[in-house]
Amino acid sequence: MHRQLHLPLAALAAAAMLAACGGDGGSDNPATPAKTPQLRLTISATEDFAGTYGSVGAYEKLTGVIEGEVDPADPKNAVIQDLQLAPRNANGLVSYSTEFVMLKPKDMSKASGVLRYDAPNRGNILTMLNPAATPSDAVYLERGYVMLYAAWQGDVPKSNPARLTATVPVARNADGSSITGPYRSELVPTAATPAMSLPGGVFNGSMVPYEPASLDNTLAGYSLTRRRNETDPRVAIPPADWKFATCDAAANPFPGTASPTSVCLKGGFDPQYLYELTYIAKDPKVMGVGLAALRDAVSFFRGKAADSAGTANPLAGRITHTIGQGTSQSGNAMKTFLHLGFNQALDGSKVFDGMYAHVAARQTNINTRFAVPGGGGGLRTDHTAFGQTAPRGLAADYVDDVSGRQGGVMKRCAATATCPKFFLGLSGTEFWQLQGSPVLTDAYGFRDLTQPDNARIYYYASTQHGGAGGTASISYAPSRNVYPAGTVVHFNDTFRALFIALEDWVVRGTEPPASQVPQLADGTLVRPEQLVFPAMKGLTWPVGGTANAIPDFNYLARYNGFPLFDFGPQYIPQDESGIATLLPPYYTGRDYAILVPQVDAGTGLTKAGIRSVEAQAPLGTSIEFNYVATPGIVDLSNLTGSFIPFHKTEAARLAAGDTRPSLEALYGTQAGYVAAVTTAADQLVAQRLLLPRDAALRKQQAAATVVLP
Repeated sequence: MHRQLHLPLAALAAAAMLAACGGDGGSDNPATPAKTPQLRLTISATEDFAGTYGSVGAYEKLTGVIEGEVDPADPKNAVIQDLQLAPRNANGLVSYSTEFVMLKPKDMSKASGVLRYDAPNRGNILTMLNPAATPSDAVYLERGYVMLYAAWQGDVPKSNPARLTATVPVARNADGSSITGPYRSELVPTAATPAMSLPGGVFNGSMVPYEPASLDNTLAGYSLTRRRNETDPRVAIPPADWKFATCDAAANPFPGTASPTSVCLKGGFDPQYLYELTYIAKDPKVMGVGLAALRDAVSFFRGKAADSAGTANPLAGRITHTIGQGTSQSGNAMKTFLHLGFNQALDGSKVFDGMYAHVAARQTNINTRFAVPGGGGGLRTDHTAFGQTAPRGLAADYVDDVSGRQGGVMKRCAATATCPKFFLGLSGTEFWQLQGSPVLTDAYGFRDLTQPDNARIYYYASTQHGGAGGTASISYAPSRNVYPAGTVVHFNDTFRALFIALEDWVVRGTEPPASQVPQLADGTLVRPEQLVFPAMKGLTWPVGGTANAIPDFNYLARYNGFPLFDFGPQYIPQDESGIATLLPPYYTGRDYAILVPQVDAGTGLTKAGIRSVEAQAPLGTSIEFNYVATPGIVDLSNLTGSFIPFHKTEAARLAAGDTRPSLEALYGTQAGYVAAVTTAADQLVAQRLLLPRDAALRKQQAAATVVLP
């Protein structure tokens, strides 16, 4: 049950006035001549990057900032929400800055001409390319890539040096006063605590929050509720029992010290509950400017000799092709970048020739008023997150029969001839938790979609959303997850091989491997209730040095549905843009179909997709979901799979009543296991789905991993 948030008349009047004044992202008078945006490059540090990489040799790391301008009169910027309400600089334009880190060959004559842009995930650069930790990643540097990491997200705190941030403007009313409007956040405690910081949510706790217009929580539009599960009725918490404040149990108990960035609750927050906070926020960031900043930064490094002040581009004349990549949240951002038309540079050319959205089923909430780009999604939390109203279909002529809208992710780029060659990668988690199947079928799940010729979709079979894979990555905390957490099957090797295939497609015109996805037509994509898992029984997993029984596997058909929500008349769902005035949003009574990959009745591993070495020579069943173990909580473990090993011997399997094959039956001996790994690895190399160096590593690991006498 969802309710409308009733706003004060003043807030509604202000919203109406803003809409009348072009607050919905409309452009200036078309007769106004466009100004020339200025761009300035500052390189604050240049240092050696460890290692030497084939014939390319040494690399160096550049750290710096790009300061630029966005012209509200340019039609290419018209989609940006609230751009007309952003303050103007002396040039009459809107200023931004974006921090970046770059890895480039010291000798640029040895660069290949490929600029690879990796979008930071919530500003995080700790995942920056690190061949010392992952030697196989050296392949990109050995091929002469320039690696660019530049910020696009404007709510990343600048106080954290391990993160890159984009500085975007704050929208203001015409008289300079604060814009206010409805805002909603979920506060999800993982342990008992007296207070929780804003903005809340599972993934956004460390981001810069939107402060309330008033700390008086008795005003209209302010509420705090709690419930155990998403579908439970919301129970209101009286305003006297919670405050915008910091507090602790001892020195500063409730009501604590007033604060616009924290909520203090009398008696504390209980981790068994999901708390939902609504209030009237102020000072929305024009977050969509971050997409323009990304467009302009990549375009500069790709094709300009110098910035507006004459500072030389360190890549000038050396870049011939650009490939953008984002993983998870930042992959969603790359899809949004493409969908909203930002792959058309200001001069009309392409920004990215190729794009890889990796484990990225959705889009991201970056172009709404009070946008929070880092949301996730699950059965219990962030269930109504932005990122799910924009089209899932890729093709320009995609038809969404549930909403009645038309046009897919590539509609704008198709109209301007600026579409990149596009890869979309999906793990199993995207089907179960992040509503991934609508990119493969019509909205009702009755027919498979035909994908555009310039797109490939790859499903990484029997995998969770992330992680290193292998048995060493599996953990078991029975109080948190019902089954051992993680999947032995992983996609890291697959991603590397496919990225090289994307480079070959972009640079040399070599066709990449065909899409590999589950389909309705062959029965490998089904309704969740149609799955038939084998029995998995009688197993243990070490916990704290001792054996702990794993519960017999019990499939409960839990998955995240995909309802169609209405966020109000000022929201633009087909663009994931505009102003949300219904918070929580209104459920329309219509739902998209959710389908999942079918499993093999013998092993429990999924049938379709790219089956990596660990899926072709398995040591157990990697399951693409897991369940939380908290009694009374109905949810999937967040972005987490399960692993249930095979019994070693046929005798143990039969005694337990496990219907899956034993390791003994599969391989016979250790040599048989190594042979199975070798065969799988060689086949994947031949299919261009595994690099030879990664195949050699998998063979070495198999020889060193004793699974049978």
